[in-house]
Amino acid sequence: MCSFAKYIKHKLLKYLPYYKRNLKLALPIVLSQAGQVIVQQVDTMMVGYVGTTDLAAAAFANSIFVIGLVIVMGFTFGITPAVGLAFNNKNNKYLQSLLVNAHVLNISFAILISALLYGISFTFPYMGQNEEVWKLSQPYFFTLIASLLPLIIFFTNKQFAEGIGNTKKAMYVTISSNIINVIFNYILIFGKFGAPELGLLGAGISTLISRIYMAVMFVAIFKYGETFKDYYSSLKLEYIDKIAIRKLFSLGMPIATQIVLEVSAFAFTAVMAGWLGVIPLAANQIATGLSSISFMIVVGIGAATTIRVSHQMSEKDYNGLLMAAKASIHIVLAFMAITASTFLILRGILPRFYTQDEAVIILASQMLIAAAIFQLFDGLQAVMISILRGFGDVKPAMKYSFIAYILINLPVGYFLAFTLEMGLKGLWIGFIVGLAAAAFMFYFRFRKLVKKLGIL
Repeated sequence: MCSFAKYIKHKLLKYLPYYKRNLKLALPIVLSQAGQVIVQQVDTMMVGYVGTTDLAAAAFANSIFVIGLVIVMGFTFGITPAVGLAFNNKNNKYLQSLLVNAHVLNISFAILISALLYGISFTFPYMGQNEEVWKLSQPYFFTLIASLLPLIIFFTNKQFAEGIGNTKKAMYVTISSNIINVIFNYILIFGKFGAPELGLLGAGISTLISRIYMAVMFVAIFKYGETFKDYYSSLKLEYIDKIAIRKLFSLGMPIATQIVLEVSAFAFTAVMAGWLGVIPLAANQIATGLSSISFMIVVGIGAATTIRVSHQMSEKDYNGLLMAAKASIHIVLAFMAITASTFLILRGILPRFYTQDEAVIILASQMLIAAAIFQLFDGLQAVMISILRGFGDVKPAMKYSFIAYILINLPVGYFLAFTLEMGLKGLWIGFIVGLAAAAFMFYFRFRKLVKKLGIL
């Protein structure tokens, strides 16, 4: 036992500098990433007190919108490694070119996705949902679509800022925008201070207001802040370049595709939960929403890991790369073990933040047991894909994600839920199987890459 304790102490001392560096870089990113999900969860919590149907309508609208949300967010992730490399090489002119071309590409992409989501809204009556649910969800869904454009402007600037090593500005903007969202939610959902009582639609308008604020604030920070003003002050339209746009597209699209494949599994599962009824749909939203908070925290840690790994790669410090990657794996697994324990211990309490409907609370508490089980797999796959992005190895991840989430997760969930009549529990077992498959495929891909570098 004594020798084992010494071994653990030796390992901790060895990794301690890497834990500190990774966490220092990750914390602001974690807060800004988690802030995007917290906006949706605050909406859901406050709407849940209007009624179960409103909660189900929010769940249905968000399950579709989140596909568009993550694909535009993921599309911007390719900016960070490109900016990081140019920044390390002190290539300011190319950085300005990246900033211009990233805005042109990302805004165009957001407009395209917004148009597609608007078209999808007309198929709501044919998705097997309760009529009252889909009718209530449509106006809310339209306000979420409108929020995509300001959100993509915020994220374009955010990813650029993270590429040059400034992660705190986005954190401050995100925290303040969440405060604005809560205030306007209270006013517009419940009709306070003379405002009309808009219910679910009020939550959508609040989200739109907070995201417009995010875009305006970050552009102001870039234009007038000391850290960024040199990049904005000399921007020229002549910097628009097809080659640069194609390069950003080639970096961003595989990442966006991989993320959307995973989120699609959750989105289509939510649609299938709606086939089971309003109560399963509402319960699924609560369990998924709570899981998404821990997931986005891990995504923030992963984003920092991508930066650390890419920097070590550019410096050819392969041992430092391996240590940084392993340190992030340790941090994520420890964090997800804590969240799993929290879900198990508080499974009867957490759903009460969302609703007063006892039937929904009971079913959601059961789903939190499944959510606790998949926390470690979810955390491992999220951090492993972030490490692979640091290597610049993004295309194989699309194939693995398609196998794990589309060919394994969804069919297994459908079979268990409807063929074996396990209901919502069967859909969540599908999550566990799919996430475990993704985690192991990403992990073995990582091992293959580090073996090529001769460091494993």
